[in-house]
Amino acid sequence: MTAPLRLALDRAALQHNWRSLAAMAGTACGAAVKADGYGLGALGVATALAAAGCRDFFVATWAEAAELAPLGLPVSVLHGVREADLPRARALGFARPVLNSPEQIARWRASGGGACDLMVDTGMNRLGLAAEDLGAAAGLAIATLMSHLARADEDVAENDAQRSAFTAIAAALPAARRSLANSAGVALGRGFAFDLVRPGLALYGGVPRAELAARLRPVVAPEAELLQRRTLRAGAAIGYNALYRAREAMPVGIVHLGYADGYARSLEGAGVARAGGAALPVIGRISMDLIALDLRAAPDLREGDWVRFDFDLPRLAEASGRAQYELLTGLGARFDRLWG
Repeated sequence: MTAPLRLALDRAALQHNWRSLAAMAGTACGAAVKADGYGLGALGVATALAAAGCRDFFVATWAEAAELAPLGLPVSVLHGVREADLPRARALGFARPVLNSPEQIARWRASGGGACDLMVDTGMNRLGLAAEDLGAAAGLAIATLMSHLARADEDVAENDAQRSAFTAIAAALPAARRSLANSAGVALGRGFAFDLVRPGLALYGGVPRAELAARLRPVVAPEAELLQRRTLRAGAAIGYNALYRAREAMPVGIVHLGYADGYARSLEGAGVARAGGAALPVIGRISMDLIALDLRAAPDLREGDWVRFDFDLPRLAEASGRAQYELLTGLGARFDRLWG
């Protein structure tokens, strides 16, 4: 059954973004596809990127890794390996744990060891092996040694400090490859690229640094079917709390989309849908699964017609007060995801 809302996903734009980031980095380029491909559907995203040449994928959990089994390509599991993960970790021969602590290292060794990735902490103070624990990694078969930049979207001295710390650790810990840069890190320059970069947000059209804006294309646009067309009388209000009141009689459309689908309630007064070239402002309160649109610019729209919502991530982030990451990963399960 066709849903009344869908995500229009642009395969060519996704592949363009990956190629652009790879060229900017000047080294191998992987892809973060955790959180269901940042909300777009991990297997669809990874399949498109594999066709473009991507050979390294990063997820958060072993369940996410299992979803990528049809690819037959290497997958790194960023959250490492818990005791409960070991049976699946050993069964998924294409996936490697990113070990983050002495406890995870000991657990991996006790279960048989083998190829792994290693996360070291250089200032993020989140996941990653602390400097005083580096001795625990001696003798590991490290495929990729990695760390994570805490402030790559800012021009701060901490970025260079993290790069220097990572370089020193890499000199002491043998590994097949080294990886530091995320999406914003790619824009910091090739000195941050090492052997492999791991973009996420920028692949999907997000812009963490201004230097990337001209290089990236939008990948996703929500579309919704018009459920009802009605006339709002002059002086009448629409939606909860009567936030919008018509100054004159006007046509309005109701569509199946709301904050339960990730369309932020804080976009009231800033959201826009389009039908052809006509802009249709969101009016009134955004409900859990309904939005009202001003149809004055598209008088011929009727029940069953589709509209496309603007999804420029930097603009919507500024308007809603939510991070670009949130806007993407919040896209709900009720969308049909259609690649074109």
